[in-house]
Amino acid sequence: MSFTELPDLASRALTGSVVAANDEFFAARENLIRPEPPSAVHTFGHKGKEYDGWETRRRRQQGVDWAIVRLGVPGVVKGVVVDTSYFAGNYPPFVSVEAASVEGYPPADQLPDRAWETLLERSPVAGDAANAFELSNDRVWTHVRLTIHPDGGVARFRVHGIPVPDRRFLTGTIDLAAAENGGRLIACSDAFYGSPANLILPGRARHMGEGWENARRRDDGHDWAVFALTGAGVVRHVELDTSYFLGNAPGWVGLSGAAFPGGDPLPDGPTDDEWFDLVVRRPAQPDTRHRFIVGETRPVTHVRLDVYPDGGMARMRVWGELA
Repeated sequence: MSFTELPDLASRALTGSVVAANDEFFAARENLIRPEPPSAVHTFGHKGKEYDGWETRRRRQQGVDWAIVRLGVPGVVKGVVVDTSYFAGNYPPFVSVEAASVEGYPPADQLPDRAWETLLERSPVAGDAANAFELSNDRVWTHVRLTIHPDGGVARFRVHGIPVPDRRFLTGTIDLAAAENGGRLIACSDAFYGSPANLILPGRARHMGEGWENARRRDDGHDWAVFALTGAGVVRHVELDTSYFLGNAPGWVGLSGAAFPGGDPLPDGPTDDEWFDLVVRRPAQPDTRHRFIVGETRPVTHVRLDVYPDGGMARMRVWGELA
């Protein structure tokens, strides 16, 4: 599994925030963490050509520019993507990335003085490209600082990793699969139009493009996605939401659970004997928020969503308590 398939911990979709930047003369720092891909802008404003990204002015003195991102969910960073799409003559030639772990919510003006640890040494990047850097680090971070050498523009900054939320807040009945609680996608059969990782993002989908949609099947199989829960838990009820999927909702849906205490399984498909039903296969309706009571009391660490034979879904919620 590529690190880019892990959640983007910095994304606005996970409530990430760009809390500070030393310069944003041409384009706002907040663009760095917008969840949608960057787009071309063909207009000029008072300060020059407008860009869908973060852009600083041309430096006439030595130094660097930087932006600090508070991760939406603390986590272990497995890789970053510094996307310079549409910045062809004004991208930074080099970047570096540092991280910090901070308790609470300190003011932005205090963050630059804290101890930062280097995740990515000063490295060259290309213009108009998604520059990906895999990282090897097992610490949990709350903030990440992107430094560009010496100046320029970056369209998007993706910080992919494993969410590690504060366990003190995971009490009572919670969404065990939610990305903000530490749930994550492990594997899926198909993600042609949209990743099933979208299913566990916060909030309701606003349109079909914010859900999971696979290609049309022309065989006898069906599509599935496997998720790791934030921990072993007992599932109480489930939501399978097909909102906005009208002519392309699944015909039937089902949800299975399994306990893999040793770590993530390596699923070879949806017929693994270790899975048991949480929601028995049943018909699904288009554009509907389906809710099901779960009678199974065995703790599970993973769930598998099955859609028959194919089709799209907006959100999945797996409500329960940690065991």
